[in-house]
Parts: sequence; structure tokens; C-alpha cells
Amino acid sequence: MIRKLGKYELIRKLGEGASSTVYLAHDPFAQRDVAIKVASPEVLNDPKKGKLYTHLFLNEASLVGKLNHPHIVQIYDAVVAEKLCYIVMEYVAGGTLEAYVQPSRLLAVNRVVEMIFKCTRALNFAHRLGITHRDIKPANILLVGETDIKISDFGAAITNGHNERTQVSGIGSPAYMSPEQVLESPLDHRTDIYSLGVVMFQLLTGRLPFEADNQFNMVYQIIHSEAPKPSALRTGLPPALDAIVGKAMAKDSATRYQTWEAFAQDLARVVRQRQLQQTRAEFVDTEKYDILRALPFFADFSDVEIWEVMRFSEWRRADPGSFIMHDGEPGDFFCFLAEGQLKVCKGGKTLNILVKGDCFGEMALISRQNPPIRGADVVALSSADIVTVRGEALLQASETCRMHFYQGFVQVLASRLALANQRLAGL
Repeated sequence: MIRKLGKYELIRKLGEGASSTVYLAHDPFAQRDVAIKVASPEVLNDPKKGKLYTHLFLNEASLVGKLNHPHIVQIYDAVVAEKLCYIVMEYVAGGTLEAYVQPSRLLAVNRVVEMIFKCTRALNFAHRLGITHRDIKPANILLVGETDIKISDFGAAITNGHNERTQVSGIGSPAYMSPEQVLESPLDHRTDIYSLGVVMFQLLTGRLPFEADNQFNMVYQIIHSEAPKPSALRTGLPPALDAIVGKAMAKDSATRYQTWEAFAQDLARVVRQRQLQQTRAEFVDTEKYDILRALPFFADFSDVEIWEVMRFSEWRRADPGSFIMHDGEPGDFFCFLAEGQLKVCKGGKTLNILVKGDCFGEMALISRQNPPIRGADVVALSSADIVTVRGEALLQASETCRMHFYQGFVQVLASRLALANQRLAGL
């Protein structure tokens, strides 16, 4: 095996396919491990395949630095030449979802829903950049931890609905293709919605919705046959999941989910309504994302920043009567009330009632006191969902994320000042 590729030190082979080999390597300049996908010399030397796969690598290379999302594999570098093509990517150690599409290795249903939800958010991010992946399948979705995923391999992607570099024929995996893709019709993001529906079906049931012994029969079924309901193949699945998979896989793209947001909202609704195995005290990522995105404070936060906040925030459910903050005690954190009611009181006198969406405790970070001291008690009037952000975590957040927090604080203070003026005017 070659020991070096450009500046990258090759460590070992991770996998090998018909057209490329993937290596684990080390970038000595950035001081990080990376994955490098290298086109096979035999493919590049083939008169027909060589041109096609060079175009695929060129297509993926054009996305260097563009797909910066926590659930998309980052592309760091690329070299595309006549005799050498390789893509340098973020290294993800968890393997692909292909390992979990067998009946004997099915994941828990709630984990599947979490992963598909994250796929919808990642693909929506790509869609907003005008990118349609066009080859969504378990082998192109990498698993990170319990439910985090990263989508990879954008070589077959089309941009803004068209791409002169690649051809539809021969690109993609037939079993996951939408009817319009197998018919080589014009494509948009709804073809990815269909493909993700197939992936969800397979992760839930351990089989493909359409199975055939040759590609012609597979294409015929995709166009003409109706897929079974997932619940017919796996007992105990909520009817809502049948409906979601069915809508994602609708043969007519006009009756499919029209947006990634609509797909994601239906998945989040299943989680919110506790139709899956989940304890009352547990917050899952789908629920966290849905809560933050709905709070007015986070209206101007980007999708990427919402995921960032989820990573450094703390979540808990408080019982009625429990103290969230104590008067006179130091506190280097602030909170958001995601559900329920709280009261702010001083010396037993109620000063304010906090409701869903309110931010509180931020003055401890804005003031110059060291350590910051609380000026009142905050007590739960009902069962309450609390999102806590600590000052140290905020300082380590990205610059744009911090900026949006401070802008939000200004809005909160302005609203409080306006309310105080109204009260004074009424005296």
C-alpha cells in the first residue's frame, strides 16, 4: 500500500468498492484524521468509465467547504486529474446504516425516527443550497453514536435541478430510486424525499419495499406496484409511521411531501405525542430541535446554530414547587422555559409569572458582578421543561451563535422595558 498521498499520511484501508478505495489517513497540517476516497486506476483508465467517474469526483470536489452541517460529512480537499482522483473527507468511525437493514439487526424504532429526522434536516440544508443528493441509501448514511448520523457521497448530486457533469443513467442505486428517477425525468429534492422514505422503510422492516431478481422487474415495481405498510412486516409500529413512509414514498411527486420541513414535522409530531418508547423525563434530539425552533428567541438562529445550541445546553423537567434559581445565590447560567409556568418572587412576593418561551436569568451573565448573584427566586408553578445554558458553554460557542444570543438578550430587555413603561403609564 502507498504510504502517502499528497500531504496525507495513509494509515490503513477502510473499504474498497468497484470504482474506489477509502483509506484512513492523517492530515499533519490540520492535526486530524481524515477519510480519503481514491478512484481506482483501472476505472480511470477505462475509456468510458474513466470520464464518468472523473466527472463524479469533480462534482463532489465542487462542494468543498460548502456543506458545513453537523449531519453531513464535511469535504475538506480534493484532487481531480486525469490519472489521479481523490476526495478528502471528515472521518466517521461508526460505519454505515447498511449494517442495520437486516431483520436480525434492526434498531429500536425510536432510534430510526431520530436518525431519519436528522437526515431530513441535513438534506433540507443541502436543498437550500440548491443541492439534490440523488443517491440516498443506507450505505451513504454514517452512524455516529446512538442516533447521530452524517450523510456522505454527494458525487451524484445535481445542483439547482440540473448538472451538466453527470448523467442520470447509471447513477444511483435502483432500489432507492424514485419513479421519476428510474424514468430519467427531471429531478428535484422530492426524489431524495422518496429515497429517504425507502431507507426508513428498510430500517423499520429489514427489507426493501420492492424486491426483484433483476433490475427490469425492480423498475417495473417502483413505477407500478404499491409497497406494503411497514406495520404489516413488523408488529407494534404506530400507524403514524405507516402514513409517514407512505407519503414520503408516494409515486406521484405532487402527492409526496413537498418540503423537508413537512416531512420533519410529521416525524417530530410522532415523538411529541409519545407514540414511541420514551419516558416522560427523557428528551430526544427530535423533540429538542422542535422545541428550540418553535421558541421566538431562536427565530433568527440558523439550522446549524440550533444543533449547536442543542449540543451545549442542558435539559430537564422540573416538578411543581421546585426551585430553578435561588435569591442571593451565585449563578453563571440562564434558562428558557419550554413548557409550563414559573413564578419569580422576592421575599415571598410574586414579581412576575413566566410562560412558555420566556428567557430568564440572563442578567447574571450580562452584569459585571463576579461571581454573578441572583436577585430573586424562580419557582415552578407547574411541571416545567427547562433549557439551561451555562456561561462557560456560551463563551465556547461559535461567533455567530453568540451574536444571536446577545441579539436575543437585547430583544428580551427591550420587551421588559416596554412592559415596565406601560405599567408605569397606568399608575
